[in-house]
Amino acid sequence: MRFSLVDQILEMEKGKSITAVKNLSLSEEYLQDHFPGFAVMPGVLMVESIVQAGAWLMRYTNDFQYSTILLKQTKAIRFNSFVTPGKQLRVSLSIQKWEDNLCTLKASSQVEGEAAVSGRIVLEQFNLGEKNASMAETDAARIQDLQTQFRQLWNPDRQTDS
Repeated sequence: MRFSLVDQILEMEKGKSITAVKNLSLSEEYLQDHFPGFAVMPGVLMVESIVQAGAWLMRYTNDFQYSTILLKQTKAIRFNSFVTPGKQLRVSLSIQKWEDNLCTLKASSQVEGEAAVSGRIVLEQFNLGEKNASMAETDAARIQDLQTQFRQLWNPDRQTDS
């Protein structure tokens, strides 16, 4: 099962910024328990939407050189609003600092024009084969899969790459 919390990339400037959206549908299984009678997107999944959007920006910037991008740290995360079914979470990130394999991004998000979650995240990129040479084939397959998924999220014919 693919756990994708980015439905579409709206804008992207290589090495600088990204804006993406997550459309929340009542059919998403986790909403049955979070919370009965008041379905809202869990805060951790709101942050995960930000992480996934930041990872797409890093992959695009590095021409899909790395198979794995993981959340290393969150800083000053602030929750301001709920995301309920039928609403759209719009996340925007800009690169603040990039040193070696660590990228610090400033993130903000909105639901219907109101602030939802904001803060800074640090993402780390690497290939599994760097630590275990037998994983090089896994890296290649993962990168190919990510490129396919990316083409579904970011369509240059539909959108403008700044």
